[in-house]
Amino acid sequence: MSVVATTMKYSRPRESAWGESGLALASEDQSTDLETALLACAKGDRHGLRLIFDLEGGRLVAVAQRILRRRELAEEVVQEAFIRIWTHAHQFAPGRGSARGWIYAVVRNRALNMLRDGKREDLVSDDRLEMLQDAEQLDEIMAAWHRLDRNNRLKECLGGLEEVRRRGILMAYVGGFTHGEIAGKLKLPLGTAKSWIRRGLLSLRECMA
Repeated sequence: MSVVATTMKYSRPRESAWGESGLALASEDQSTDLETALLACAKGDRHGLRLIFDLEGGRLVAVAQRILRRRELAEEVVQEAFIRIWTHAHQFAPGRGSARGWIYAVVRNRALNMLRDGKREDLVSDDRLEMLQDAEQLDEIMAAWHRLDRNNRLKECLGGLEEVRRRGILMAYVGGFTHGEIAGKLKLPLGTAKSWIRRGLLSLRECMA
């Protein structure tokens, strides 16, 4: 039996020794655990994969199911994602992003790839696929803000901005979108998008000063 199959032999993740999963979502300690687990996977330690499954398995299935709308396909995607996590953990670079973001990106990409697969044409139209891709990108961008420590000054200052201006700034500086792309996704004239982002940055600098 493969390492991944052994790791995922339970239909639901066990409660881990690192705390209740519901409370751990925003826990800095858990983020450290996930990073350590990925580095362990890169060294061939299957306990790292077991820890990732214990901490995030249930939520990963939920993310995949939100995209695919079918539980059995979501579980299949997560199984495939864990194989990729196990075999590609060496590609994770802590300095380039969080372990959680890397893990969830693997699952989302596998789910979206399934939707693109010709064998799954019954699942989604091209328009819905594009909409899902945009929604997943925006969710990840906003999650970067929510993952900041609640006492972090940047989080507080971003929270004081109007939602559309906050989203525009995050899309530009976290998501890497151009002003034109931001205008299109937020359904704003290009000049308005540029102006809101500029004013939002000014407000952010004043707040951080």
